[in-house]
Amino acid sequence: MSNMTPNQPYLLRAFFDWIVDNEMTPYIVVDAMNQLSEVPQEFVKDGQIVLNISPSACVNFVMDLEFVAFQARFGGQPRQIRIPCQAIMAIYARENGAGTVFAVEEELGGSSPEAPHSVPDSEGESTSKPSADTNEADADSAPVPPKKGKPNLKIIK
Repeated sequence: MSNMTPNQPYLLRAFFDWIVDNEMTPYIVVDAMNQLSEVPQEFVKDGQIVLNISPSACVNFVMDLEFVAFQARFGGQPRQIRIPCQAIMAIYARENGAGTVFAVEEELGGSSPEAPHSVPDSEGESTSKPSADTNEADADSAPVPPKKGKPNLKIIK
């Protein structure tokens, strides 16, 4: 496959429009540790921040193929926010949790397989869920028959 531009900014715009068109409140989960993220650090929790990006919550909203930028109030103080699209981990509707979690692209400095991935819950808070166990030795050896008991899924890269 030829080198294509990332699809995440396009999906981000589509989900934003879909959520707003359905009269719901779009929230994004941002990787606040991304060096290009300009977010209020005093509201960062576990390296992430959840932001309301509804038209009623922010001013001068711009979403292009590289950045999401806007002005919003935090604790009554106006702040300028600028987030690279690759730092946005998820977008969802606050009211029902409908939305998507974006895959981390390794060439953009993504996390290791053992790092936890954050998934927003229906209340707008992010909860940490560990990724499936991966073991380099398993990838090199022959397949092991499944253990008896409850079935489970394993991510293989």
